[in-house]
Order: sequence, then C-alpha cells, then structure tokens
Amino acid sequence: MEIVGYVLLGLMAGAAASLLGIGGGVIFVPALVILFEFEQQTAQGTSLVVIVATVLVGAATHHRHGRVEWRTVWPLAVTGAIGGVLGSRLALAIDPSALRRLFAAFLVLIAIRMANRTRRSAHE
Repeated sequence: MEIVGYVLLGLMAGAAASLLGIGGGVIFVPALVILFEFEQQTAQGTSLVVIVATVLVGAATHHRHGRVEWRTVWPLAVTGAIGGVLGSRLALAIDPSALRRLFAAFLVLIAIRMANRTRRSAHE
C-alpha cells in the first residue's frame, strides 16, 4: 500500500513542479517527512534524486514551447551544481531536527514573500 502513496505523491509533485516551476522538493520533502516518516536528510536526498526525472521532462516540454532562456541556463546550472555540493555537505553536517526547522522557516518565508507580491500585484 505504501507504493500507492509514493505513486500519488510522485504524480502530485511532478504536476506541481512543472506547473509552478518549484522543482518538486517543496512537496516531496515535507510529504516524505510527514507522511512517510523519513528522516529530514533522507527526504532531502531522495527528493533531489527523484526531481531529476521531473526536471528533465518539464524542461523538455518548456523547451519545445520556446520557454527556456538558454543564455541563462548554463551559468546557473554550473554554479547551481557547485552550490549543490556545498549545500548537501552542509545539510548532512546539520542536526536533522535543526535542518527540519530551517526547511520549515524557508517555506514560511517563501510563502510570505509570495503572498505579499500577489497582494501588491492585485492592487496595481
């Protein structure tokens, strides 16, 4: 029965990632921690590997529709890969409960910022 949960999570996160451009980790990590009782670091590592397939399919679809700015891709991809190495090493060095709190705070800050931008756009 657990596999059904993983399939549903994959469908939901894949659709949201491609629809909203969020990469899926915003959905995968909390779901794996809360619903499937993964440790924070394991959820993050699993999410990063799973997101590869989502990213490839979503990126190919956006590319076919001319919605990729290739001049921007390469510098971001190279420096993002370097940041990925540094960030993953840091994540593995941090206490899992502290990492979970940091991740939750990040999600709250993003939500507040997006809500403020949406509110400002609605008034313009």
